[in-house]
Amino acid sequence: MSGDRTTMLAHLRGSIERVETHSDTYAPDRVPLGHAEADAALKGGLARGALHEVFCEGRQSAAATGFIAGLARRISPDRPLLWIRQDFAERETGALAMSGWNELGLDPRGLVTVRAPDVETALRTTADALACDALGGVVLESFGESRQFDLVVSRKLTLAARGSGVTALLLRVAAMPTASTAETRWIVRSAHSPPGNAWQVWGAPMLDAQLVRNRHGPNGQWIMEWKSDECVFREATYAQPVPATAAHRPPAAAAHAQRRAG
Repeated sequence: MSGDRTTMLAHLRGSIERVETHSDTYAPDRVPLGHAEADAALKGGLARGALHEVFCEGRQSAAATGFIAGLARRISPDRPLLWIRQDFAERETGALAMSGWNELGLDPRGLVTVRAPDVETALRTTADALACDALGGVVLESFGESRQFDLVVSRKLTLAARGSGVTALLLRVAAMPTASTAETRWIVRSAHSPPGNAWQVWGAPMLDAQLVRNRHGPNGQWIMEWKSDECVFREATYAQPVPATAAHRPPAAAAHAQRRAG
C-alpha cells in the first residue's frame, strides 16, 4: 500500500472516530418543518448539514418525491437544490415534472438535475456536490437494492455534509433500510385527501410520514399536509392513511377478502 493511500485512510478513520465520539454533543442548526409534533420529536426541526434518508415503495415514489422536495425547500429556500438521479430510477418512476414542482409552491429555477448512469457515479457525484457550500441541499435518488449503499459510504456522505454545511437527502425507492449514519430515516406513503369536492381538496398533498430513525429524539408517525402557499408541513385535519393493497397479500388471502366483500 502506498504512503499516500495509507495517509488518506488514516485521515478518514480519524474523521469517522470524531463523528462517532462526538455524536451525542453534535448540535446542528435546525429548521422547523411546521408540523408541531414532528418538530418536537426532532428537537426543533430537521438538522442542516446532515444526512437524512427517505424510503418508499415503488408505487409511492411520487409521495416520497414530494416529501423530500418539501424538506429541501424548508432547509434552504434561497440556494439551489441539486437533484442527482440514477438513470434506472427515471426509467422506473418517470422524470421530475416542473409543472408539479410549481404546484407544490416551489421554484423550478432553483433546481438543477443530474443523471448518473449507475450507482457508483451517482455516489461520487453526490460526494463532490456536498463539498460545494453554494448549494442549499443535495438529493440522491436511486431505485432498488444496492450493495454500494453501505455504512462506509454513509459515513463519507455524513462527513462531507458536516464539513460544508450542505444537507444530504437520500431518496431510496423500492429499497430496504440498512445500517447508516443518517440523522433521520423516514418511510413515506400517500394518505387520503379530506372528504369534499375536487375543488376543495385539490392541491393539498397528504403524506403518511413515519420517522423510524432519529439520532437525537423519539420516533413517530404523522399524517402531514403540505401547504403549497406557505411551503410548510402542517398537521392534517383529516388524518387517514392509505391501506395496503390486496396485491401485497398472498393470493389465498386476497381471494378470501374478495369473497367476504362480495
